[in-house]
Amino acid sequence: MRGSLIIVSFFVAGLLAARWGLLPDELIENDFSMYALYSLMFLVGMSIGNDTKALTALKGQHIKILLVPLATILGTLAGCALVSLVLPGRSLTDCLAIGSGFGYYSLSSVFITEYKGAELGTLALTANIIREIITLLGAPLLVCWFGKLAPICAGGATTMDTTLPVITRFSGKEFVVVAVFHGFVVDFSVPFLVTFFAGW
Repeated sequence: MRGSLIIVSFFVAGLLAARWGLLPDELIENDFSMYALYSLMFLVGMSIGNDTKALTALKGQHIKILLVPLATILGTLAGCALVSLVLPGRSLTDCLAIGSGFGYYSLSSVFITEYKGAELGTLALTANIIREIITLLGAPLLVCWFGKLAPICAGGATTMDTTLPVITRFSGKEFVVVAVFHGFVVDFSVPFLVTFFAGW
């Protein structure tokens, strides 16, 4: 839990520093987040390459590894369908479009804004950020209560980048390859599912 709070603290510190103009213009004008992501993926690759257990774990998954992203997608859509029943003024397809972001807030909110307007796009942005923060903060509890795959399903499309460090820490290195595969599949589904539901 302490590690998750540290990660979120850095995120909040970045928000406040940018908001109050405490950062050099060079950091604001250039997007260094992609380079940070490249570095993270390189370090994760090094970690997996050094750990033979992680590669063995992937070989032992067989077809079961496909069920993890499938469970995330179907579970999220089922949950959104249930939520739509108690949200006044929001249709089933609105809720399914928002849920289909799977934590990929930058892409899904843009699509939803184009199809449905800024209000729903803002809701999508907020809902998907909250999903990521819940995974970052709640990973130890999710593992304790629901098992080591729980943070992976909760993380949605973020499991191959921003939530990967907490998944590695609390689920174990043997689940890193599963998390990256899961993130890739769910991430790939976002533009198709969001535009499909938003287009209704």
